[in-house]
Amino acid sequence: MTEIRLEHVSYAYGEERILEDINLEVTSGEVVSILGPSGVGKTTLFNLIAGILEVQSGRIVLDGEENPKGRVSYMLQKDLLLEHKTVLGNIILPLLIQKVDKAEAIARSDEILATFQLTAVRDKYPHELSGGMRQRVALLRTYLFGHKLFLLDEAFSALDEMTKMELHAWYLEIHKQLQLTTLIITHSIEEALSLSDRIYILKNRPGQIVSEIKLDWSEDEDKEVQKIAYKRQILAELGLDK
Repeated sequence: MTEIRLEHVSYAYGEERILEDINLEVTSGEVVSILGPSGVGKTTLFNLIAGILEVQSGRIVLDGEENPKGRVSYMLQKDLLLEHKTVLGNIILPLLIQKVDKAEAIARSDEILATFQLTAVRDKYPHELSGGMRQRVALLRTYLFGHKLFLLDEAFSALDEMTKMELHAWYLEIHKQLQLTTLIITHSIEEALSLSDRIYILKNRPGQIVSEIKLDWSEDEDKEVQKIAYKRQILAELGLDK
């Protein structure tokens, strides 16, 4: 089932065209990346999908509904954790906003803390956590807004490479366990290859999707060798293979 579908979406700020004729889809359970350089409209595209910006041209359909608002969980690069609240205090906020009784909110939070492998940091404050652990807490809080369509806007880009690798593996495990559907913005080829089932290449000004790459990993060939081939393909699509 297609959870996210964009058909001929274009957008402009005044006279400046930002996106041009964007077509993409994400099916249930997929992780799909939008890969491209800065300044090609990636964040504008996410703001359209999230309903923060109004669609000017084309259609956006989420979970079968056209142009809905409040149907996605949207996470930015900065974790936005409240420093004066514990991990528990941070993650129960979405439930309290939804008018869930506080005792029930705590019980539900404790249950999901175990799923996210975060029980040990329940009563710690954000400043006591590593960068990778803060992102895990932020992802958990995002999940508790109740939407299984995830938009991740450079959510892992501020982390060191080793922490990124660990968090990628952790996220894919959580993604499968909780049956999420995820669309990712990234400028990192390595991240797109680590996380994605498919990759859309967004480039030019106004931003256009110039290609779609389906990642089909063969068990009969070394994965690093396959990665090199995909990297070459992506660099060629971005015009960076010279």
